[in-house]
Amino acid sequence: MLRVIAGAVAFLLVAGAAQAEPVVYSWTGFGENVPGSSKCATYKMTINVTVDGDSVKGKFQQEGRPERSFETTLGKNGAIKTAAMVGGGGMMDVIGQIKDGESKIKLDGYCRFEGPLTKK
Repeated sequence: MLRVIAGAVAFLLVAGAAQAEPVVYSWTGFGENVPGSSKCATYKMTINVTVDGDSVKGKFQQEGRPERSFETTLGKNGAIKTAAMVGGGGMMDVIGQIKDGESKIKLDGYCRFEGPLTKK
């Protein structure tokens, strides 16, 4: 009986250790103009995305502005699609993909911020 319990405990320890750790990705770059904007190329943005299983949590901050966030779940083929609130009641579309060697992100709204995500 003691041997069965010890085996069960060992299995649980191994199974717990086998769970994937959250993975953090990052992108920093400048914006692209969208219709009606002309200063986006001077706006520097940093985007951090944490993936934990199917859960995706992101934070982004334009230099000199407050940090904002978004949450979603991974879709088919690692797709990300949601919206995030920004100042003044505005919204940014958050679109991307988390895939080995092909992770990318795009924030689209008052400006477009887009690029490849780098695993930290």
